[in-house]
Order: sequence, then C-alpha cells, then structure tokens
Amino acid sequence: MIGRLWGVVAEIGEEEALIDVAGVGYVVRCGSRTLSRLGAVGDNATLHIESQWGEQTGATLYGFVDRNERRAFVMLKTIQGVGPKAALAVLDVLAPQDLSAAAQRGDQAAVARAQGVGPKLALRIVTELKDKPIGDGPVQAFHAGVAAAPEPARPTATGEAVAALMGLGVAEPAARRVVEQAALRLGEDAEAGVLIKAALQELGR
Repeated sequence: MIGRLWGVVAEIGEEEALIDVAGVGYVVRCGSRTLSRLGAVGDNATLHIESQWGEQTGATLYGFVDRNERRAFVMLKTIQGVGPKAALAVLDVLAPQDLSAAAQRGDQAAVARAQGVGPKLALRIVTELKDKPIGDGPVQAFHAGVAAAPEPARPTATGEAVAALMGLGVAEPAARRVVEQAALRLGEDAEAGVLIKAALQELGR
C-alpha cells in the first residue's frame, strides 16, 4: 500500500493530479484545496496517500498535502453515506481543525456547505465526529515528553522501484523479485527509473 508520494507535479486537472515519481506517473485524486496547494507543474510535491481498491476501477489513490487531512478523510469515510467524493467535498470547505470544531458545537450548517452534502448527512457527520479527535491532538500528547524524531531517510532506489511497481498493481513479492534481479544486473548505482523500466521488462517476459 502506498502511504506517501514524493515527486514532481507533471499535470494538474480539475479533480486529480499526475505526480511523476522516478519516471512513473501516479494519477492521484485530490480535492480542490489540495490541488490549489500543489504549486505549478514542475514543482516538487509530497502527498499523503490513501488507497482504495475497487473491482471495476482497480486502485485509486487519494492525495492530501497534510497528513491530518488524510486522517480526517479516513474518518469521514467510516460514516454511513459518506463516500470518497463527499469526504473530499467536506475537506474542501473545512480544514480538519475546523471540521473538529464544527462537530464539537454541532454545526451541521458548516458541514452542509460541502457540495453534495445535504442537511441529514451533515447532521450524521457532526454527530458521529463529536468527541472524536481529528488531527494531531493525540499525537502531540503522546510525544509531549520525548524528543522529536529525526527526519526519515529518503528511500533507496530499489525501495522506490518496488513501491512504484506495487502502485501499478504488482504484488510485493513479485515486485521485489524483479527489482532485485534488475539491481543485480545493472549494479548498485542504478537509479530508480532505470530499475523500474528493467523490472517492467522482466515482468513482460
């Protein structure tokens, strides 16, 4: 499962963006708030990803600039009647902290401003989210007495290649096998894009 993408903005559409990661383009569904914060084509971008699998559509990636928005998106989808489209619409009009505040005060009108969300669904949302933490509250409390964790190291070329193949629907064992074979053939210094192309060729045989 893909949890985050780091790459270059290749295209920005009305409801999705194309993110180029080491030569592989990922189509990511985003709300208008996220799309407006991606910058311009050619800019570097980091998106927190929530994946959803459907028998007809395959894997769909939903992207968020802020991890709290991804967390709120997941919470919204657990509510009956709230699908991905409605969840994105709610987050377009209310940032996670504003959604939490609206839920605490029972402000269904604020939630009903989201496109496609009627009064009944808005009431259900604020009722079910009331007293539930949205955002970094619990995380901050947990880390209150410990030092900040160091920045995670950037993934290796083989790790990026495996993640890219998994994003294309290749099972992890198979992805690791063909990437490792490509790395042995091309050498330790091979870049992720080269490994991905070689691995795809191996899969096509």
